[in-house]
Amino acid sequence: MVGKVYLVGAGPGDPDLITVKGLRCIEQADVILYDRLVNPQILKYAKVEAQLVYCGKLPHYHTMKQETINHFLVKYAKKGYQVVRLKGGDPFVFGRGGEEAEECAQNNIPFEIVPGITAGIAASAYAGIPLTHRTLSKSFAFITGHQAGDEAAEHQWSQLANGVDTICVYMGVSHLSTIINQLIRYGKSPQTPIALIQWGTLSDQRKVVGTLETIEELVRDAQISNPSMIVIGEVVRLHERLNWFQDEVVPKLPVVHG
Repeated sequence: MVGKVYLVGAGPGDPDLITVKGLRCIEQADVILYDRLVNPQILKYAKVEAQLVYCGKLPHYHTMKQETINHFLVKYAKKGYQVVRLKGGDPFVFGRGGEEAEECAQNNIPFEIVPGITAGIAASAYAGIPLTHRTLSKSFAFITGHQAGDEAAEHQWSQLANGVDTICVYMGVSHLSTIINQLIRYGKSPQTPIALIQWGTLSDQRKVVGTLETIEELVRDAQISNPSMIVIGEVVRLHERLNWFQDEVVPKLPVVHG
């Protein structure tokens, strides 16, 4: 009997932010293929006998190629296992979940998508930055930093600079200079506020705030690196007034072993 694949979003880092349904999938899984940014605390909810398969990826270094991950999803499901593909954030937001779902569909493997809280929303919220605001931001866009070096996406910078109030960039630290130059080139003011949030939602979260004109030096001085979210727009100005995370002690869920 064929099993089933669950593409589960683990959330942005804080293990308390995984959904109830996502947690239930982990508790029932026979096999869990998990990514580098999945908090290890979440894996403690797996059954003792569950098989854990690391699929982590670093910039310029892939522990497991995407084709291999796709192959394993199908292979384990055909053996009748309940398979969880556990991904940081949300499976369908720069997580290649669409490709994995397509692979399941092509091989007649039942699958289900379990959304997770994506870092663009969570890291911003934990930094005191609302992505939308009645007077400051009526639209926002999620983009990947890899787009910065993509000539095919060149025309999109004009649209981002002039048509979107708030821009959230994933995986963009190494492309920060290009992102800034492109936005200014296509009309963004050099005084536009920008924030970088490293390890968002975790206890060691760090935040650097400046303008497009000043942020590169600030990032170098603070030694900010990945994983970080970049948020650009007027709503960044609210970060001090709405800062709550550093002063708030949130009770944690108890760790439950399978």
